[in-house]
Amino acid sequence: MNWDDIRIFLAVARAGQILAASRRLGVNHATLSRRVTALEESLKTRLFIRRTNGCELTAEGEVFLASAERMETEMLAAQANLGRTDTAIAGTVRIGAPDGFGVSFLAPRMGRLIERHPELKIQLVPVPRSFSLSQREADIAITLERPEQGRLVSSKLTDYTLGLYASRGYAELHGLPEDAEALKSHRRIGYVEDLIFSQSLNFTGEVMRNWDAGFEISSAIGQNEAVRSAAGIGILHNYVARQYDDLIRVMPDIAIRRTYWTIFHESARDLARVRIVADFLHEIVREERGIW
Repeated sequence: MNWDDIRIFLAVARAGQILAASRRLGVNHATLSRRVTALEESLKTRLFIRRTNGCELTAEGEVFLASAERMETEMLAAQANLGRTDTAIAGTVRIGAPDGFGVSFLAPRMGRLIERHPELKIQLVPVPRSFSLSQREADIAITLERPEQGRLVSSKLTDYTLGLYASRGYAELHGLPEDAEALKSHRRIGYVEDLIFSQSLNFTGEVMRNWDAGFEISSAIGQNEAVRSAAGIGILHNYVARQYDDLIRVMPDIAIRRTYWTIFHESARDLARVRIVADFLHEIVREERGIW
């Protein structure tokens, strides 16, 4: 099988269009179309459903894509071993992450990775629920718990802390509690309890037995904004809350500790683009180890 045909197949699968792939590769549109057809004929299977607005992988094409990406990984590794450092990392990597980490930490920093690898496409999906790596809902997941089963590769990303916060405006109007007993008389902000998808998100029980929030939001970023608006006292990620001068730490001796893990499916272990992104996540967390 001709490697150039595999390279063309990958370009079309990733671009979703023969015309876009031809521009990316610098190959004539008609020539590229013929090469795709020739590949399908050699495999005796249809890889794409061609439509006027683009190409969609068939079920057989999806299966072949996984094999083609493994071939690409081997080719990149071979080129690197021969001293070729200009090999391109291309394709899409979807990262599923809790919204606090995804929006506040990752989103402002992923541009550096795209600068390094212009052919790489990053999809950042802040998720308020569990999701499936095996069904390709995400290529890499950032989770609060290390999985104990399944064909998953996990690595500790970082420990982090949360604390109690109020806005300066709230403090001026209502004062600040000095202990858990005094906290009972203040307005509190928390998660919608029946929508908590992980027990690791059940922070309130570590502060007081019955949090009984008057304002519940199923989003860490939403809670942060609610606290800033003087709606009440909430438990916020320290690495997020420290960015805002209008937030005050309440009862600073209380520190809730959690851990972020990176996880990807075992079948993605040898995909160069997944490995590059996973390594980058660990790199940027190490660089800013002081914020956690």
